[in-house]
Amino acid sequence: MTSLATRAAIVSPRRAQRAPSSPVRGRPQRVLFNILGVIVFVCSVFPVYWMVNLSFTPGNQIISRDPSLVPREPTLKNFVTAWTRPAAPGQTDFPNALRTSLIVVIVVVACALFVAFLASIALARFRFRGRHAFIVGILVVQMIPGEAMMFTVYNLVDDMRLINTLLGLALVHVASVVPFTIWTLRGFVAGVPIELEESAQIDGCSKPQAFWKVTFPLLAPGLVSTGIFAFMQSWNEFTMALLLMKGQNLTLPTWLNSFQSATEATNYGAVMAGSTLICIPVVIFFLIVQGRMTGGLVAGAVKG
Repeated sequence: MTSLATRAAIVSPRRAQRAPSSPVRGRPQRVLFNILGVIVFVCSVFPVYWMVNLSFTPGNQIISRDPSLVPREPTLKNFVTAWTRPAAPGQTDFPNALRTSLIVVIVVVACALFVAFLASIALARFRFRGRHAFIVGILVVQMIPGEAMMFTVYNLVDDMRLINTLLGLALVHVASVVPFTIWTLRGFVAGVPIELEESAQIDGCSKPQAFWKVTFPLLAPGLVSTGIFAFMQSWNEFTMALLLMKGQNLTLPTWLNSFQSATEATNYGAVMAGSTLICIPVVIFFLIVQGRMTGGLVAGAVKG
């Protein structure tokens, strides 16, 4: 007892000496990190703000040498031009390009999540021959840039007679999204302990019931996260859409690119307005799934 009391008496002054110094020592570091965080945030947000600012700015003020952080004479003319007028002769307008992009994105997200979900369960829950080779193959595919396979993909789609069709573009997008989606979902599935399913089976659930009632709710954040990635990659994809689609089947990125012309001056106000309109569905989609992504983190983990 005496030795324990003596050790406590020796250790407690040391702790008392260290405790006051740690907040003071760490305060300049926190301030520095906060300043760096604010700088990074401003650098990230400013291009978006400048895009929105120019979308409300008249065309003669956009090209002036005295730019303004706030539109001096705000106008909606740029949005009207971007919404109603085709970007180039023979091309589609914004509503048709929006419809094309939405159809392709919905098909890509649904197919990619379905295929990746089944594949990730097989890779995380079962042991079979060639499993590690398949995982390595997924990583190797991710290392190959899409531009390196442009002509091969074009020939394959052309052989299937799917050039300038929504199905052909959707298949290409699904093929490019699925590898990363499988890799991401595999991590989520492997992170859910198998003991949860075993406990549910002890309580009387069958194996499929244990998976759908216990494991699947815990995978909701992973499904939402990978769904966001698939949505963003398909929504913003430009190279393959430019290669495979034309005329009235343009997606939004290729429609925006058609504002550039070799014979006419580029309407930068309409380009910025179109860019702002393209961002709105992405923001709406994220706001819809944000609550479900955080709410699924605790769903099904505790049995009351």
